[in-house]
Amino acid sequence: MERLYNKLNSVGISNLVMGIVTIAMGIGIGVVMIVNAGRLLSGKRDITF
Repeated sequence: MERLYNKLNSVGISNLVMGIVTIAMGIGIGVVMIVNAGRLLSGKRDITF
């Protein structure tokens, strides 16, 4: 039974770490997307058709 508890503990810790990494990546990608959108909006006056 103790091996089972150790295995469950390691799986729980790895799931927690993957969740934190996923949240951090989502925030980072969101910031990059906002910055790129701002650059596109600021450059739209240079578009001529």
